[in-house]
Amino acid sequence: MKIISTIAVSLLLASVSAFAADGWMTDLEEAFAKAKKEKKPVLVEFTGSDWCPPCIEMRKKVFSKKEFISKASKDFILVELDFPKGDPELKKKNSPYAAKYKVNAFPTVVLFDDNQKEFHRFTASEFRTPKKFLAHLKSSLKRKRFE
Repeated sequence: MKIISTIAVSLLLASVSAFAADGWMTDLEEAFAKAKKEKKPVLVEFTGSDWCPPCIEMRKKVFSKKEFISKASKDFILVELDFPKGDPELKKKNSPYAAKYKVNAFPTVVLFDDNQKEFHRFTASEFRTPKKFLAHLKSSLKRKRFE
């Protein structure tokens, strides 16, 4: 049974790595540096990829879709900060960010400008299709421009 659990965790972590490599960054400091250079805002998704049902659903239905990634990455640097139960080291690495930005529910999305100033946050699962999520992002950017 332990071997099956180990294999399942390994496969899950491999899919997390593949997801992160496909248009998503996993290092927030690197993302902020890239945002500054490219003068783009940052979209940070706080997720529990291996235990949070809404997080798993959002990855499957929205965040892994090429349509979403290609369109969202035109306007945002995309970052996934994961808090998996199956990878205590990753959870520990990302925990200071959850504390710093007062994130206590998953999946939460926080939008930052290129100067690391937060301008919007919301529960990702409110927008369960790429079309709805992208429309919300567009609306968020418009509101930010009028601040």
